[in-house]
Amino acid sequence: MRSVTLASPSIPRWSFLCIGAGALGTYIGGSLMRVGQRVVFLVRPATAEILRARGLRLVLEGTTYALSEPLLATSLDEALRLGPYDMGLVTIKAYDIEDLVKALLPYRAALPPLVCLQNGVESEAHLAQVVGEANVITATLTSAVSRPEVGVAVVERLRGMGVARGHKLLPPLLAILNAAGLRAREYPDATAMKWSKLLTNLLANASAAILDMSPAEIFAHPELYALEVGQIREALAVMRRLGLNVVNLPGAPLRLLVTFMSTLPPDISRPILSPFLSRGRGQKMPSLHIDLHGGRGKTEVDYLNGAVVRFGQRLGVPTPINRVLNETLLALSRGDLPKTRFQRRPEVLLEQVRQTMG
Repeated sequence: MRSVTLASPSIPRWSFLCIGAGALGTYIGGSLMRVGQRVVFLVRPATAEILRARGLRLVLEGTTYALSEPLLATSLDEALRLGPYDMGLVTIKAYDIEDLVKALLPYRAALPPLVCLQNGVESEAHLAQVVGEANVITATLTSAVSRPEVGVAVVERLRGMGVARGHKLLPPLLAILNAAGLRAREYPDATAMKWSKLLTNLLANASAAILDMSPAEIFAHPELYALEVGQIREALAVMRRLGLNVVNLPGAPLRLLVTFMSTLPPDISRPILSPFLSRGRGQKMPSLHIDLHGGRGKTEVDYLNGAVVRFGQRLGVPTPINRVLNETLLALSRGDLPKTRFQRRPEVLLEQVRQTMG
């Protein structure tokens, strides 16, 4: 087990406010701590109690790094007393963004620029209400990270992260992120980057949660694979209407992937893509499955498939598959439908899609 390793003296030492300490916050905030950056975690009181007792642990490529005595705050008042900050990191789930914005608004004058690392394509607009559009830095993580317990982040597959161009502090921010081993890359088009990441969040995510099946099982099933292709094609149609091109993300050759999915019949692309897609998530189950079957009572599906539906409605693009996946998982999460209705029953979900598509 290893402890903190100081970065090069040429790398600036910043103070970060990390909002959240789930898998994403623990990994990114912990990685920054590991190289000597100052990080204050804004967390719930129960989480703070555990972190004070245990500290943080990062498991990177088989090596465990122990990070003791993290700086913690359980309210914005307390967090700001520990400031000022050079940068904020928003790592909470997308379904908490509106509550966060309400909480941040009274403190807007004291807040630093905010790096938005949430899934989906709509959180940046919410954060812009607080710090202004110019002070929201769009970012996305492609590394697969799990959190087996509070305060522990395990990197299942190290890829990297994308950060959008445009903010004056981007050069030193990239230098710090890369010194922390996060493999950050600059992207010129924030919207294209986030929509491209959304494509990866759609694949075998809602369907895995609804059916309680692994991505490998879904990709191995010809009709379920065709369903995955269908939802991706709907999202691509929305992107085309928005004038967006798919971009490759760190460790994710998306342009080749979507070319196969959008041009080849599913029975031809499945043998080619299924092994690659199954390996892509490492050993972790998709996030929507974790949300539903972990008993959280909330789901990010409305910020993923639901976003495709909303933009499709606005632009006149039909999105029936994304609609079924979104509405079904929302109903399961609310308890309006029993989980057993779809559990390991692909035929029930497929019939529902067929009925919707007429």
